[in-house]
Amino acid sequence: MSDTKNDPDTTRALRADAARNEDAVLQAAKEVFLQSGVDAPVREVAKRAGVGVGTLYRRFPKRSDLIKAVFRREIDTCADAARGLEASLDPGDAVAEWLMLYAGFMGTKKGLAVALHSGDDAYADLPVYFRERFEPALACLLERAEAANLIRTPVQPYDLLRAIGNLSMAEGEDRDAHVKHMVSLIIQGLLVR
Repeated sequence: MSDTKNDPDTTRALRADAARNEDAVLQAAKEVFLQSGVDAPVREVAKRAGVGVGTLYRRFPKRSDLIKAVFRREIDTCADAARGLEASLDPGDAVAEWLMLYAGFMGTKKGLAVALHSGDDAYADLPVYFRERFEPALACLLERAEAANLIRTPVQPYDLLRAIGNLSMAEGEDRDAHVKHMVSLIIQGLLVR
């Protein structure tokens, strides 16, 4: 009889299963938070992810752990997209495309932003993480566009991130169209076409 406890294949399968569960939980939490806010019942997240509540709590013992994990994953996805755009588009288009992607990211994170600005110490490291990931991503795109003489006036990445972040918090039925229009105006003012 084999000892499955020490079987490398079993260990890998368990790790792969745990990774799939975590991915499912984070995706479900993102959807639930977007739909119902970050105070939505954890049972709703577990149900949508297809896992038990115990599985969710083993990985994310506190609600703040889950919120931070969702936020970090979304930051990483958006920041990492800069590399793909840099490789596939000309410098000006890469800047424009990424700024629109970033505006979309910011517009869908209102519930998470409430948690982030709640004053809860559990979220104290997120603003630093935000800047550590987004500023270099945008700086790289801007430097490439500057080298191609496509930037009208040099701008600090954080200033641009902050301006678009503020615009993305607009309200109203026409919010999406308004934000897209305003970000387009920023891009037109930034880039030489």
